Amino acid sequence: MTEGNPIRNVSDTASWVAIYRAMESERPDALFDDPYARRLGGERGEAIVKALPRGASMSWPMVVRTAVMDEIVLRCVHEGAATVLNLAAGLDARPYRLALPPTLRWLHVDLPDMVDYFRENMAGETPHCALEFIPADLRDAGARRAVFARAAEKGPVLAITEGLLIYLEPDQVAELARDLHDVARATWWLTDLASPMLLKLLERRWSPKLREGNAPFRFGPAEGTAFFAPLGWREAEFRSTWDESFRLNRTMPGAWLWKFLSKFQSKRRQEEGRRMAGIVLLKSN
Repeated sequence: MTEGNPIRNVSDTASWVAIYRAMESERPDALFDDPYARRLGGERGEAIVKALPRGASMSWPMVVRTAVMDEIVLRCVHEGAATVLNLAAGLDARPYRLALPPTLRWLHVDLPDMVDYFRENMAGETPHCALEFIPADLRDAGARRAVFARAAEKGPVLAITEGLLIYLEPDQVAELARDLHDVARATWWLTDLASPMLLKLLERRWSPKLREGNAPFRFGPAEGTAFFAPLGWREAEFRSTWDESFRLNRTMPGAWLWKFLSKFQSKRRQEEGRRMAGIVLLKSN
């Protein structure tokens, strides 16, 4: 571990986000209840929040992402998803905390150490659906395709890559997209997406700490969701993190001023701001 930096690698960011879920769950007006989050985030997650500049006050985009993804997951399940393929699942306790049908098949996929940590900390808890743990390194094409073929055995499939793509190179994202389409035969793909504008903003705020911890931000395509079009995917829904933060009343500090100033921008600039970050539901072509 870098001296003064509790982030060792990308997997540690799961502990960081878990603490944000714990902070939200402990509010009297919580948008969701994750009773496992503080236990899962642990001391490392607490340390990461403290180490990052304005760490505690910048929980809002992660909270918005969690709440919106909860809504979309439940809707896709209602619309017929039979298997959820949760990639780089980290410390996601949705199978335990969401009202999911017992017939739903949920594949929790991550590196072996992460899967072991999650299972140890959730021992004794009962998921609401049929939960399967799959330790796998998704960077290994053979291992990835084996997992995806397993997912395809029972469709329709909803794939989730929450908090993953931003840490990948564009060619890695492209390979993942092709395999989700061709091998997993996923119907839906739920993810979060950054823009070059957001990466530039984060470069000043969080990227130095994340780079030191071997977890730099990389993926923010200038073409937005059009990046996925040649790979078999189309945008079915884009939920702007900025817009959703106002709907859910989880805005950034000083958001009212930025919202006021945006009224004086061109329509193009306003739309760029809206799509700076978002939660995206893609559908296969």
